[in-house]
Amino acid sequence: MIDKRTSIREVLAKFPQAARVFEEFGLGCAGCEAALFETIEQGAQVHGVDVDSLVEGLRKTMKEGWNGDN
Repeated sequence: MIDKRTSIREVLAKFPQAARVFEEFGLGCAGCEAALFETIEQGAQVHGVDVDSLVEGLRKTMKEGWNGDN
């Protein structure tokens, strides 16, 4: 399970489909060098995003098993 302290890099490595969720929240994490060392919380703060909503969106996507074909 991920939480706000999970690194963006780890999330994207395990769940490439999460890139779409980050993008929906205004974070272009898949192509950002900061994603190599930032946590979800740090990325959210930089972009003025509510971290709890972002984590909820990421968890929902992973729970649903979304594979990017939708």
